[in-house]
Amino acid sequence: MNWKKRISALALTLCMAVSLSVPTLAAETVRRPAPQARQQAAETAVGYAMQYGGALSASWALWEDGAVTLSQTAANIPASLKDAGHFAGMGAGVGGTLYGVGSVSKMYTTAAVMKLAEEGKLSLDAPVTAYLKSFRMADPRYTKITVRMLLNHSSGLMGTSGASAFLFGDDDEQAADELLDRLAGQKLRAEPGAFSAYCNDGFTLAQLVVEAVSGMELMDYVRSVLKPAGLENTVFSPADLASGKTDLSPAAVCTGDAAQRILPRDCVGVVGTGGMYAEAEDLAAFGGALTGTELLSAASTAAMAAPEYDRGIWPDEPLGMVSYGLGWDAVQFWPFEQNNIQCLVKGGDTLRYHAALVVLPEYHMAAAVLTSGGLSTYNELAAAQILADALAARGVKLDRTMPSLPEAKPAAMPAALTAESGYYGTTAQQVKLAVSTDGTLTLHQMSAAGVPDQTLTYYSDGSFRDASGAAAVKLVKESSGSTYLYQRSYTPVPGLGPVSTSDYVMVKMPENPVPEDQQSTWLTRLAGGLLPLAEKYTSQIYLAVADASAAAAGVSAPAELVPGYVGGMRIAGASELIYDLPVGRDGNDAVLQDGILTVNGSAYQLGGSVRELSARSGVRSTIQPDGYARWYRVGAAAAGKTMTAAVPENACFYVYGKDGTLKASSFLWGDTSAALEEGGLVVFAGDPGACFRLTYAS
Repeated sequence: MNWKKRISALALTLCMAVSLSVPTLAAETVRRPAPQARQQAAETAVGYAMQYGGALSASWALWEDGAVTLSQTAANIPASLKDAGHFAGMGAGVGGTLYGVGSVSKMYTTAAVMKLAEEGKLSLDAPVTAYLKSFRMADPRYTKITVRMLLNHSSGLMGTSGASAFLFGDDDEQAADELLDRLAGQKLRAEPGAFSAYCNDGFTLAQLVVEAVSGMELMDYVRSVLKPAGLENTVFSPADLASGKTDLSPAAVCTGDAAQRILPRDCVGVVGTGGMYAEAEDLAAFGGALTGTELLSAASTAAMAAPEYDRGIWPDEPLGMVSYGLGWDAVQFWPFEQNNIQCLVKGGDTLRYHAALVVLPEYHMAAAVLTSGGLSTYNELAAAQILADALAARGVKLDRTMPSLPEAKPAAMPAALTAESGYYGTTAQQVKLAVSTDGTLTLHQMSAAGVPDQTLTYYSDGSFRDASGAAAVKLVKESSGSTYLYQRSYTPVPGLGPVSTSDYVMVKMPENPVPEDQQSTWLTRLAGGLLPLAEKYTSQIYLAVADASAAAAGVSAPAELVPGYVGGMRIAGASELIYDLPVGRDGNDAVLQDGILTVNGSAYQLGGSVRELSARSGVRSTIQPDGYARWYRVGAAAAGKTMTAAVPENACFYVYGKDGTLKASSFLWGDTSAALEEGGLVVFAGDPGACFRLTYAS
């Protein structure tokens, strides 16, 4: 569900320079490639995607004019798993394997909404409150949110909230069921309709709208929409598999530690946002069906493909890999846009699966690329290559010239731009920006420690560029009064084409003076990290804690804080942080009370407040009535010992090494004991009342 999206939100750490001419339109007759050549070309493109993303396996399919014409699977089989039977038939066969499609699920939700609109049961421009009577927020502007705004990401909601949305082997949908309760305590971070920023909660709301209006569970209604096209191989896993609603092949496996041990099945409880599974053939056929009238009317599919990004604040420049339609991430894409061919794109990422659906409505073609591991951005590029090759087989040759920045020369800079110096940021990145009278702009990374400062020079088109010419930035004063840092860049990915960025990537952060000791206190509190308390014991977040620790281990210096802020959150007092920057996805408000930090409704323990684990055999740890997980740090007394835990029903433990890597889990791999390292962590999670009895051996 799009926990991706771009490779480098701000590519100012500039990759290799490109100096190519602006592409010209081309459509010429070529010799039709043999099917074997097309198959090999697809294998090569998907192979690049697997290589760059480190994918474990992949499945892909091409749909043309009503039929799947290309379908295959492949796997990078670890030596430790070759004899385990998990990859039988993969590597040389056709498809038939289920993959989580992540946020591509949003396209099924969008189709369901559009079908209800066709039937006159809802209006895209009616407020959400017309269909969800219990929808409330701690912000009076919520009544302005329309159904359309949920589908084009302009609702103004924070983005993603809620505990236990990502689970292993558990079809619990409490994350969706509790959304309205969570939103009741939240405010909006922007006026509804002001700008688009990727929003998962918006699509979970859309799921609830579908269910309220149709009177059916989302998947049941989606099946009724898909039935005319014979699309039966799309499921919510594992519920559909366990209930016997399908006889599909098992889902592709995922691994989760250094030893590449197999994980339980990936489950996303917010189904309409990111919880569906599909075979590549079925997903490609779904995309293909959206080019005709089997599922929806021509008016509905045209509305989905319309440039919704034109609504509200948006850069007045050519767009990159994000140009929202209804549901679609992009309604134009390289190399098709440059050849006057519309291309519709939707990518999806869970924590383990990655998906891409790319559709050419004019030619009635669609391609799907699904992987275990990897990144949906690479899958999108591979799918685009498969479609371009398929067009060549029809006699249409595309100009695939690498795009480049428009021609411009160094020029005298307007003196007024020096006033735009200051701090710029978004949810995940902050910089200190200085504009000098000599026409130079200097960027100092605050959130990415150790990155050298960059100096760019003013050019005649109003942009600032570095000597390589790989990227351009502009300072744009919007009608809202905010100044945005706009970036346009093209990053070549060998074998797959360019990753293009054209977006407002940051906004000037308003001054927020706070007492110096208040900011230092927040820094101290958060220095030890945040540990989840309210996640179900089956949650994937316990494994994600290890992934985050591994990423942090490579950072040599701490990030710097913008005065008055913690990351992109404004310090609003000794116990409150607020995100209200008008840019970026997944904003968070946070409140500290009784040592617990609540972030958009999810509770976390400050890492520095974790108690030391007792090293006495026979000690017990019991989950309290609040259901919060219990975290412990391994001290000198327990270090070097092997802990064995008697694990009760509906509960488990996780043990982390001193470097944060996950060493053992009773739930994921059936571990009953684990060697403890000083400085490591142990967490016990489960239903209230679950009691763990610990014994130790030296």
